Amino acid sequence: MPSFRQVGEKQLPHEIIFMAWSPKRDLIALVNKAGEILLHRLANIQRVWSLPPNENTGKDVTSMAWRPDGKILAFSLADTKRVVLCDVEKPETLHSFSVETPVSCMHWMEVTEENSFNATAKIFSEEKSDEILKLLGDVRLNALVLGGNSGHIEIYAYGMYKIATITEVFGSCIGLCLSSDLKSLAVVTELSTESTPEITYFQLDTSLLSEYLSEVTRMARKFTHISTLLQYLKLSLSCMCEAWEEILLQMDSRLTKFVQEKNTTTSVQDEFMQLLIWGKASPELQALLMNQLTVKGLKKLGQSIESSYSSIQKLVISHLQSGSEALLYHLSELKGMALWKQKYEPLGLNAKAIEDAITAVGSFILKANELLQVIDSSMKNFKAFFRWLYVAMLRMSEDHVLPELNKMTQKDITFVADFLTEHFNEAPELYNQKGKYFNVERVGQYLKDEDEILMSPPNTEGNQWFNFLQSSTHLKDSPLLFPYYPEKSLHFMKRQMEGMIDLCLEKPADIIGQSVQQKRCLTLYHASKSEESCPRLISLPFLWNDKSQNLHYVMFNMLDSSPSKVFILRQPTDLSWSTNNGIRAVEFANSNCSTIENQETSWYSCLDAHFYEDDIVTIVLKENSEQEGKDRILAQLPLSLAFCDEQENQFSWDASKSLEEQCRDIPTRTVYLESQWRVLENMKAHYVSVNGIRKVACVLSSNLRHIRVFEMDEDDAENEEEEEDESQSQDVTAEDEELNHSIADVQTSSADVTEESLDS
Repeated sequence: MPSFRQVGEKQLPHEIIFMAWSPKRDLIALVNKAGEILLHRLANIQRVWSLPPNENTGKDVTSMAWRPDGKILAFSLADTKRVVLCDVEKPETLHSFSVETPVSCMHWMEVTEENSFNATAKIFSEEKSDEILKLLGDVRLNALVLGGNSGHIEIYAYGMYKIATITEVFGSCIGLCLSSDLKSLAVVTELSTESTPEITYFQLDTSLLSEYLSEVTRMARKFTHISTLLQYLKLSLSCMCEAWEEILLQMDSRLTKFVQEKNTTTSVQDEFMQLLIWGKASPELQALLMNQLTVKGLKKLGQSIESSYSSIQKLVISHLQSGSEALLYHLSELKGMALWKQKYEPLGLNAKAIEDAITAVGSFILKANELLQVIDSSMKNFKAFFRWLYVAMLRMSEDHVLPELNKMTQKDITFVADFLTEHFNEAPELYNQKGKYFNVERVGQYLKDEDEILMSPPNTEGNQWFNFLQSSTHLKDSPLLFPYYPEKSLHFMKRQMEGMIDLCLEKPADIIGQSVQQKRCLTLYHASKSEESCPRLISLPFLWNDKSQNLHYVMFNMLDSSPSKVFILRQPTDLSWSTNNGIRAVEFANSNCSTIENQETSWYSCLDAHFYEDDIVTIVLKENSEQEGKDRILAQLPLSLAFCDEQENQFSWDASKSLEEQCRDIPTRTVYLESQWRVLENMKAHYVSVNGIRKVACVLSSNLRHIRVFEMDEDDAENEEEEEDESQSQDVTAEDEELNHSIADVQTSSADVTEESLDS
């Protein structure tokens, strides 16, 4: 019986360039060359959903990683320089952000230190929003590490807030791993040289993150709240822009056309004033109202304005104001944290920068309140104006006017006259700027992200509070009062607010990044130009494991120097370094006979590998003398086999030379394939992706279109089934015994009843 049970096989229409199992579920994410993200379930490799590429995010996917709880999938795009976080439940973007350089690799880790749980449990209990809980995930801190093409490394807490920008390495990152205790970051880079690319191993000290774990966690969660609220405000503004309709510009455009076509010297304002006072319109104004605007068009315009303004007003009150106030609350808490200098000053939290951000948010709230006042005033003005104009147009057409519409008091007339005086003035400078003479509709200028200056700012003349503030030098400069910018647009205030918040968010990332120090820089080898032309799915020959608390391993394959050997570097995560016993060379062999004398051995080279457990690697092998049509092998390699004999010849690493130059002196172990391997028949296998928690593996062929899925621990599954069968049989036996007892009891009771009846 072959090892590992095959549970699925599929031919795919597009070539697969990345694949990764979910850490917690029987789900595998695939990325094809078309830029499509696919999510498949283990059972029959059934597709759950697909996320096609779009122009907003991009289509050139360069890396992919699961959040440790398996609820969010992250992927990076080179064409748009963006990182996208996708919900596992449905193909939708939860969050996305821009990066300076294209991401070449990523790694999403979770802090596993037990003391971090107590430090963050209270913080977690204070958060109630479902959206926040989905983005932040579990109580413990998790971090998404991004490696760029130019050696630029960024660490994002919860995949959202940047807590470190690192520039301590050179070359393009092709593999990285942040240790689970946050003390060490290991990186492998590829530096292009004149001859061949040079592969280098770096180990960086990130102990500041470990020392201030609870502070970093609290700060990161607070900053993640702030980043989410900024996205929320941006979405609210977009909804407000959608609620505003282009039809509202009809009044301005038709009045401008009227100015350009009329032959009289009378102004538009005077034309409407004469209609209001005398009830008679000039032939030109009558033609404008009856032919261009029409009674039906006026009614439709009034309904559109009322509906649009009401929707915008609700969005401002329910979303824009509430989101801004929540932002103000979180920034105020952050300022309190920054004032605790002993704990937060080493992390770069600056109280002055946060105070500036709070001031900018306050000014944005004032501008939102101004928009509410403009909407309220415009709705009243338009309602009175349209009611009067509707009656006037009915009279022009000699239609019947209802008595309730015909009633108009002197107060109503004065109100309409004030509206005409304020809004119906011709403005040549506005025509030069916007191509129209009028700005009767004044809500749209707040919603369009075009200009920083309002075309028709609110009139502050006669405002007693405004005049009082302007005349009082002490209050004007008081930090208790937010500055007010009457001539600035809502979008300008939003951009100013975002800029100030970005300043206070960016500094900690720079300070923490500067604290990272390079502890090791070791040249491994020069990459071969004859390596496979198809893209690497994972970091092999540079493979990482961060699950072990004490060790992590790096696997690589120096093809030109030793094509049949895989080199395993064992490195403690506590930054201690040993010049011996840290590296082994492994050869793979398959013995067909048990006796050494008659042994016929086939030697294999490793095509791909992935960590199955802390010290077990799943590998794909091919024979060195592979002939056409020869089957390849899927096997499990316990890393303990490579380091089982600590007393063998020790290797002293000369750091002045590359490892490639010293490879002949590295101790070599021959690993024979025994029970944990399987021949992959009728498949030119090349890549593998595994999940040790779910005990599954997915193998991909060299043409990138043929995949097979295996359950790796079949024996355990059979034992579980046997145990279930035994328990079920025991349950059945127990039920039978109970049934027999009950039957006996019934028979006894019936016999007793019969005896009693006979006696009676």
